[in-house]
Amino acid sequence: MPKSLLSSADEDALVRDHLPVVGYLVAELAGRLPRHVSRDDLVSAGNAALVAAVRSYQPERGPFGSYARTRIRGALLDELRRMDWAARSVRAEVRRRDRVVDELTCQLGRRPERAEVAAALGISVRDLDGVDDDVHRSVVLSYQHVAETRDVAAELPDGAPTPEQVILERERQAYLLAAVECLPDRLRRVVEGYFFEDLPMAALSAELGVSESRISQMRAEAVALMREGIAAQLDAGAGAREPRLDGAAARRRAAYYAAVAAHADYRTRVSVPAPRTASSGREKFRGSAQEEVAAAE
Repeated sequence: MPKSLLSSADEDALVRDHLPVVGYLVAELAGRLPRHVSRDDLVSAGNAALVAAVRSYQPERGPFGSYARTRIRGALLDELRRMDWAARSVRAEVRRRDRVVDELTCQLGRRPERAEVAAALGISVRDLDGVDDDVHRSVVLSYQHVAETRDVAAELPDGAPTPEQVILERERQAYLLAAVECLPDRLRRVVEGYFFEDLPMAALSAELGVSESRISQMRAEAVALMREGIAAQLDAGAGAREPRLDGAAARRRAAYYAAVAAHADYRTRVSVPAPRTASSGREKFRGSAQEEVAAAE
C-alpha cells in the first residue's frame, strides 16, 4: 500500500470530516435489508474502511470524497457477505426437515404436526423450533444483487416515494443548486471544481494560488454555508433559533440566505428535473455534494 502524503493531522481531519458519510451510506444500505442485520457492525466496517482510505489516499486518485465512498461501499458489501450466517449445516438441516415433512405428508395424507416431524427427525420440538429460528435469521437478501440493481421490487416492500416526498426532494435539490450558484466567487469555484469537474485539490490550489489545506478549508466553509442557506429556506424556525449577530459577517450571511431564497420561484423549484445522463457533471454533483451537505446536518 503506498504511503499517504498527508500529515497525521490532515489524516485525522479527513476522518472526522467524512465520518458522517459512513452513517449516510450505512443508512442507505440498511433501508434495503432485514431488520436483524446489525447496523453497528456495518458502521464499524465503514469506519475501518474510511481510515484505510485516508491512509492509502493519493491526490492523483481524484477527490477524496469519491474515493472514500467507493472504499466504504465495498467494505459494507464485504461485511454483509461475512454476516451471512446461513452455514451449510443449517441449510442441510432445512433440506432434511423438508424431506421428512414431504414423506410424512404422503404417509399420513395430511400435513404432519410439529411433534410428528420432530419425532421422525429424532429431535425435540424445541430443537425443531431452533432450526426454524436459524432459517429465519438466514433469510438475508443477495447483497450484491441489492447493491447493483435498481429493480428490487420482488424482494422488498414497495418503497416508492409519495408525491409529497417527490416535491420536497425536487425543492431540496433546487435549493442545493441555488446555494452553489450564490456562493462567493472563490468558494463557488472550489465547489464547482471539486464536485462538478472532479479536480484534485492540487489543481485547485494552483489555480487559486493557495495551499491544498486552504482548499480543504474553503470546501468545508462552502459546505457549511450551503447547509445553513438551505436550512434557512426549508426550516421555518431556523431563523428564530439563530442568535442575532451584528457585523459585516452576519450581514453577508443574511445576504447569502436572501440570494438563495430569491434564486427561483416555487414553480421553478418543483418543476420536473431534466433527465439524468451518465456524463452530467450536475447530476454527479447532486449525488456527492448532497451526501456531504445532508450528512453534516
